[in-house]
Amino acid sequence: MVWNENDQAQKPIYSEKEVLSDALTAEKTATEHYNIWANECVHANVRNAILDCLEKEHAIQQDVFQMMHGRGFYPTPAAQMQKVEEAKQKFSQCAQKL
Repeated sequence: MVWNENDQAQKPIYSEKEVLSDALTAEKTATEHYNIWANECVHANVRNAILDCLEKEHAIQQDVFQMMHGRGFYPTPAAQMQKVEEAKQKFSQCAQKL
């Protein structure tokens, strides 16, 4: 609940779901930018600092995702085991080609 200057309860402008969704989008954007900057960085010490920031942003993104998922705002259906095995094989083959 949000209180105004007269100590009266007011309905929040944004729902919890909207706030968390906005936070998740912001974190996805931040990690995307840090990743690009790290890939294009010439100086090792600057690159390491950016990678440190990227790691921290990933942790925040995971926290926000877990909050959303735990509150039912970001449902993830259970995967069929056959689909899981197919994905593992596909990405294993991709990794071997590299």
